[in-house]
Amino acid sequence: METRIPTHPGDVLKEELESREISQKKFANLIEVPLTQLNDILNGKRAVTADFALKIEAALGINSNLLINMQNRYNVAVAYKKPLFIEQLNSIRQKFAAAL
Repeated sequence: METRIPTHPGDVLKEELESREISQKKFANLIEVPLTQLNDILNGKRAVTADFALKIEAALGINSNLLINMQNRYNVAVAYKKPLFIEQLNSIRQKFAAAL
């Protein structure tokens, strides 16, 4: 059964900036982050950190915990899509079960 990858918090932020008609360049300057960092987050290429989430909360009022929780759900879902990682998890489970 194929499961959907949760929304990356950058998608929410991108929609918010578009709805408020704030350019990425202006917003990056206002929250004091490099434009490349902001762009990577908005395009789901970089994770939202606690520091970044707090800056978003200060600027736009979007709850930082919401953004961090979205990022965590996204990270876990992406990890579960990696076959080699799943094999590693299964191996750990087997080793642990045998050790008890």
